[in-house]
Amino acid sequence: MAHFAEIDSTNTVLRVIVVADEHEANGAEWCHNLLGGTWVQTSYNHRIRKQYAGIGFTYDADADQFVAPQPFPSWTLDSNNDWQAPTPKPEGSFIWDEETLAWVATPAI
Repeated sequence: MAHFAEIDSTNTVLRVIVVADEHEANGAEWCHNLLGGTWVQTSYNHRIRKQYAGIGFTYDADADQFVAPQPFPSWTLDSNNDWQAPTPKPEGSFIWDEETLAWVATPAI
């Protein structure tokens, strides 16, 4: 099965659908003819376009990659289209605290 993401005029993913293998080769056109809109193939196992598209992701046409939504306002996009925290994550179990702009250790369960 192949997966295709519908994108709007700002390249934001609106939905992702599954298409039968027989339509994969012309899947974007097949989706457009059936449902309208603009479609880009995505890969559930990350073989193409960096990562599997989800609703709210953005398609970067220049890099031919899907970019995840910004996880926190303080994070920035690097040259590989990956979001980076203002400070690197330390080793171990930590979560980002946007209020303090710091990594916070999570308690062991």
